Amino acid sequence: MKVLVADSLPTSALDLMSERGLEVIFEPGLKGEALRDYLAKFEPAILMVRSTKVTAGHVGASPALQLVIRAGAGVNTIDLEAASARAVSVANCPGMNAIAVAELTFGHIINADRRIADNVADLRNGQWRKKHYSKAQGLKGRTLGVIGCGAIARAVIARGHAFEMDVVCCAPELDDALAQELGVTRCENPTAVAERCSILTVHVPKNQATHHLVGQSVFHALPAGAIVVNTSRGGIVDEAALAEAVATKGLRAGLDVFDDEPAGDGPWQCGIAHLDGVYGTHHIGASTAQAQGAVANAACEIALNWWQNGEVNNCVNLARTSSANYRLVVRHLDQVGALASLLELLRKAELNVQGMSNEIYSGSKGAACARIQIQGEVTDALLGELRSSPMVIDVQLITL
Repeated sequence: MKVLVADSLPTSALDLMSERGLEVIFEPGLKGEALRDYLAKFEPAILMVRSTKVTAGHVGASPALQLVIRAGAGVNTIDLEAASARAVSVANCPGMNAIAVAELTFGHIINADRRIADNVADLRNGQWRKKHYSKAQGLKGRTLGVIGCGAIARAVIARGHAFEMDVVCCAPELDDALAQELGVTRCENPTAVAERCSILTVHVPKNQATHHLVGQSVFHALPAGAIVVNTSRGGIVDEAALAEAVATKGLRAGLDVFDDEPAGDGPWQCGIAHLDGVYGTHHIGASTAQAQGAVANAACEIALNWWQNGEVNNCVNLARTSSANYRLVVRHLDQVGALASLLELLRKAELNVQGMSNEIYSGSKGAACARIQIQGEVTDALLGELRSSPMVIDVQLITL
C-alpha cells in the first residue's frame, strides 16, 4: 500500500508507517502540477498533506487514491466536493495542536497588552522609552471573550482561568451545563460576547457561516482599547472593519492568520500588518515540535488504522444522514455466494443499498449476520424470495 507524503513530516512518523508495512513516498515539496504528476505516476492509495492545497485535479490524478489525510485540523485546503464525488475519504487531526495554538493566543494577548514587540523594536533602534511603555492594564480580573468551544478554545479558556480572568463564551454546542463545566458565562452570539469583554479571541473553523464572523457589529460592541486575537483562519475576522476599529477606537490586534496568505516564504505586503497596534505572526500557531509530533502521530494512526481495519478515523466527508427507509437484517450461512445472491435480489428489485455491515460468528458451522440499509420499498414477495434461499437462516425488516 503506497502513501505519498507531500509535506514535511518528522522522520519518526515516516519510519513508523514503513515499519508497519506501508510503502512511503516522501516528497515534501510537491505542489500544484508537480503533485498531480506524482499522483498519476505512483498511484498511491493515501495522500498525506499539511498545508498543501489538494484540488479536484489532484484527487482525480490517481485512480488508486482512496484517502487524503490532513496532518492538521482545518480541511479548507482540500476540495471535499471532488473527493466525495470519487468516494475518496478525507480525514483530519483535530485537537492535536490545541495547546500550541492556545499558547500563541496568550502570547498575542500579553504582547498586545504590554507591547513587547514594540519594546524590542525600540531597544534595537537604540531608544529607551520606559515611560511610554509603562501603561499596560494587566490581565488579572479582566474579562476574556472566547468565540468557539472546540479543543483550542477550551485550552484558551483554561489558560484564561490560570491568569485569574473571567471568561465569557459563545458557540453553537455550548449549553448551560457545558458552560458550567468549563467555568464560563454563556452568551448567545459574538456581539453579546464583545459587549461583555475587553479581550476577544476567536477559535472556529473557516466556512461560509464563519466568514467575517468578527466584523463591524462585534468591533462596535467592544470597548475602546480592547484586544482582538485571531489564531484560527484568515477571513473569519473582517480585516477592513478591524483596521477601522484600530484607527477609531484604539483597538489592538494579534493576528497569526490573514486574508490571502502567501503559499510560501518570500516578499509579501499586508496592509493591516503595518498598522500601529496590530501585531502579526506568520501562521505559526501549530508550529511547535510538540504539536507537530502529536499531529504527525495522529495522521500516521489514521493511515495505519484504515489500512489494517478499513476504518477512517475523523472522516470529514461522510454523509451524516441517510435516505434509507429500511434496515434489512439477514442471518445467513458463512458460505460463498450467500451475500452475492442476496445483493442480486436487491438489485433486481431496484433497491439502493445505503450502508451495509456483515458480522461473522465463531464455530465450526460458520454463520453471519448482514445489516443492510435500504432505500426503496420492500415487498412481501421479495422477503419471501430472500427467506427461501437455502443459505439464509432468517430475515427481518425494520422500518427506519
